[in-house]
Amino acid sequence: MAATDPELLTHWSALLRRCQTESVDPTPYGEDLLARWAEPQRRYHTTDHLAAVLVHVDSLAEYAEDIDAVLLAAWFHDAVYRPDRSENEERSARLAERALPEAAVPDTITAEVARLVRLTVTHHPGDGDRNGQVLCDADLAVLAGDPVAYAAYAAAVRDEYGFVPDDAFRAGRAGVLRQLLALPRLFRTTIGYERWEDTARRNLTTELELLLSADDSAPRDRSAP
Repeated sequence: MAATDPELLTHWSALLRRCQTESVDPTPYGEDLLARWAEPQRRYHTTDHLAAVLVHVDSLAEYAEDIDAVLLAAWFHDAVYRPDRSENEERSARLAERALPEAAVPDTITAEVARLVRLTVTHHPGDGDRNGQVLCDADLAVLAGDPVAYAAYAAAVRDEYGFVPDDAFRAGRAGVLRQLLALPRLFRTTIGYERWEDTARRNLTTELELLLSADDSAPRDRSAP
C-alpha cells in the first residue's frame, strides 16, 4: 500500500517523537529521508517500498521486542541507495548513527537501529533476534506478491540496474535468487512464514528459471572456444 509524502512525514514525526529524550523538530530529518527515498536512480527502492515495509512491520508488531526501533530501521534501511555500489546498507546504518543522536534519540535505540539496518545485507537474523526477524520479514514480503505484483517488482529491480548488460545482470540476479532460496526459511516470524513462505519460494524459483532459460537462448559468439 503506497502512502503520500505527507502521510509518511506524519508517520515519521509521530515515531521520532515517541523515541526522543527531548523536543527536537522531527520534520527536517523526515524531509531529508523522503528526499533520499525519492532519488531519480530508484525504481524499486522508492517511497512506495518504504511505505509497504512500514505496513508489514506494523502487521508483525506482536513479534518485535522494540517496535519503534524496527520502524526507525525500516525508514533508514535503504535511505542510502546507489545500485552501482555495494555498501548501501553500511552507509545507511552510518546515516542513522549520525542523524538519530542529533534528533535526541537515545544511544541504545540508535545502536539497535544501525544493527538492524546492517542485518538487511543478509536477511538472516538469529533465532532469538525478534526485532531482526520482523524487519527482515517485512523487507522480503514483496517476494510473496501475486504474479503481476512480483513481475512488476522484478522489472523495477532490472530498471534500477539498467546500466548493467543483460548477461551480467542475469548472472548477478541469479546469484541473489539462489542465495535467498538457500536460506532455511525466508520468513522467520510465524505469521510471515505462514503467509508468505510458499508463495515467495515459487516466485523466486520461477524468476530463476526464466533467467536461466533467457541465458540459454542468448546469442553465442561462434568464434569463441
